Amino acid sequence: MNFSKWNFLMTIFGIFTLVSDFGVDLWIAVKYFQQGLHVCSLLTIFFIIISNVIINVFSYAWFKDDCSEGNTRKLRWVCFIHVLMAGTFLRYWYAVKCGYRAAMSPHSEEDVTKTNKKAVDAMTDLSMLRCFKTFLESTPQLILQIYILMEHGQITLLQYASIIISVSSISWSTVDYHMSLRSSLEHKKEISFGFPAFTYVLYKLLTLTSWILSLVFLLACNVYIFAAFLSILWILGLCWAWKQNTEFCTKMRLEILYRIVVAVILVFTFFNVKGQRTRIPISVYYTFRVLATIGILILCFFVKDSLNHNLITIFSIALVLALGLGIMSLILYYFLFHPTLHSKDQNQDAVDGHVERIRSHYFLNQ
Repeated sequence: MNFSKWNFLMTIFGIFTLVSDFGVDLWIAVKYFQQGLHVCSLLTIFFIIISNVIINVFSYAWFKDDCSEGNTRKLRWVCFIHVLMAGTFLRYWYAVKCGYRAAMSPHSEEDVTKTNKKAVDAMTDLSMLRCFKTFLESTPQLILQIYILMEHGQITLLQYASIIISVSSISWSTVDYHMSLRSSLEHKKEISFGFPAFTYVLYKLLTLTSWILSLVFLLACNVYIFAAFLSILWILGLCWAWKQNTEFCTKMRLEILYRIVVAVILVFTFFNVKGQRTRIPISVYYTFRVLATIGILILCFFVKDSLNHNLITIFSIALVLALGLGIMSLILYYFLFHPTLHSKDQNQDAVDGHVERIRSHYFLNQ
């Protein structure tokens, strides 16, 4: 992939979205507190904190892995910035610097490959961190927002807009991550723009939307069942990540944290944990998703008297339509448009251990 001027501009845009996203999160937390929803306000802040801590831990670990020996002073400053929870801003600064050199600055042909690789790798690292943030912070917050709408009805027009934007943002973040990762892997063909990319966006948008609504229904029915259900899903995801023997991190302690995060992501959407063939795992995953959704809707039917009937009806219709169209988009994408269908290279994403370790080869794939 060549790091283009468009990629550079999107990186700049990412800085503004990062700041605005943080501002909106704080605004929502304050709004909940003013409405008397103190627990929801604290949960929102908790999601922000835990997400940023994990992101900064991984960001620093990657800087440390990439830092050359003898550069201790620079690494100390990097560590200090991450302790201040500003690692993402440092990542963006580094991506902008590398991106400017790759897209804007003239350089000799000898440096083209090296400069371009640095920019693409920086963009891919950022994309991975955004993916973590999406499922550690944005998705739980979205579930909380919709739950408040359904349970309390205390929501403003701006919060309605925030919900719609959040759904789109979560889906796009997942798609952007997948496209960035494929772009960074030389042995992987990129998703074609047009109908293939559109189908993939629909698949992620609709399946995520339907599942988020299902989880909100379950939360509205019974908090304890919701907590138990998510715990079971998380444990299953953790067992799957452990069974796959992921090799994302250079140290086992970080690898354990990575598997914990992967398990959280698998609660909400499917990812190829280790770059292997996914036909059977993805079929099992979405078959379970359909059965679980049906079970949740049946449960809601029996306790619907305690819920807002009009909202339940609207959300139920939206859920069923989203799930059906999402599964159809999934089938279309994997049977007609997946890049491997039009590529002679069918290798797995994981690289052999005898070559130079490249972090992006070990990222979650699709």
